[in-house]
Amino acid sequence: MTDRARSPRVLLVSHYFPPHLGGIENVVAEQARHLAAAGADPVVLTSGRPSGMATLGDGARVVRVPAWDVLQRRAGVPFPVPGPQLLARSRRWARWADVVHVHDGAYLTSWAAGLAAAATRTPLVMTQHVALVDHPASIVRTAQRVVWATAGRRLLRRAERVFVVNESVAEFAAEYGGRRDRIQHLPNGVDVHLFRPCASLEERRAIRRRAGLPEDRVLVLFAGRLVPKKGYDLLRAAAGPEYDLVFAGDGHADLPASGPGLHHLGRLTPARLAETYRACDVFALPSASEGFPLTVQEAMASGLPVLTTDDPGYAPYGLDRDHVCLLPRDADAIRGALTVLAADPARRERMGRWSRAYAAENFSWTRHSAALLHSYAALRDQVTLPLYASRSAGRGNS
Repeated sequence: MTDRARSPRVLLVSHYFPPHLGGIENVVAEQARHLAAAGADPVVLTSGRPSGMATLGDGARVVRVPAWDVLQRRAGVPFPVPGPQLLARSRRWARWADVVHVHDGAYLTSWAAGLAAAATRTPLVMTQHVALVDHPASIVRTAQRVVWATAGRRLLRRAERVFVVNESVAEFAAEYGGRRDRIQHLPNGVDVHLFRPCASLEERRAIRRRAGLPEDRVLVLFAGRLVPKKGYDLLRAAAGPEYDLVFAGDGHADLPASGPGLHHLGRLTPARLAETYRACDVFALPSASEGFPLTVQEAMASGLPVLTTDDPGYAPYGLDRDHVCLLPRDADAIRGALTVLAADPARRERMGRWSRAYAAENFSWTRHSAALLHSYAALRDQVTLPLYASRSAGRGNS
């Protein structure tokens, strides 16, 4: 087989990777799985233990570098600091790869891989997941600006393709150095077989019993890291007597395991999280500056009514506001909407059916990985790629 005909060797780079909980981690895991299924040879470079290489069940490989993780443990800031092995491993695997694909330019893993790609003259592509996050801590906001004025900007300038999930992140990428003709909209996918609606009332009751959740209450689910950016504190402040709040995730938060109207399940495996979506009645995520988070897609695929922040990142997706609650980040507004939904099961059912239909039509990992492979092959073979054109993400992506 000639080098041109060979499927691309891809180095995917992420600051964390499962079993660590997070949206970027899940995206990278799904990319690796579907790229391997499509015949590519993906290797994931990330932080964590055990150190070294492991082969995943789907055929992809993962290389972990030990990292200092005190910032997440003490301050809820997901910023691992890998050891000195990172530079050597980045260079080794960049030399092996046809394409280096980094996820988000704000992390040391991405910076090291970017340097390695430059040193080995390996094409660099980038997925930028979010814009600047309005973090409550001024030191974190300042650190973000410093990062994007320096290392992040250099990554965006050098990347030959920058994948984004919405127009807001596209504008951010262009502002901080990305060339507009290299920015491409690419929605994330979702596993619509794992994340599916509940088949029956008995299935829902059985899941609730196993999880220790009440069978006779309207349950509002939050899934994600328990950090201010995700809005768990806003949702907790929006508690009401008509419903219980269920939190699935961990982080820098002092949530009790249970309490009146509150249930904290901790970090869940993907299979248990999928069950938890099916156990609940509404999904709520009042997050900041996230565009279209993966958990919202999972909730929609699970047939749940969705309440989330009225973020500009949703605009290109053409969401029907009669079927998705897009609200300001305000506890009173959230409480009011949840109270209405809790009292109206027929409306919840309509919204849930619409969510499932939308997810099935618009979110596909198969199409996502096919688009990646097209870009990888074009870069490897030095083929001119088409220009970025803004368009609705909610059409033609199934």
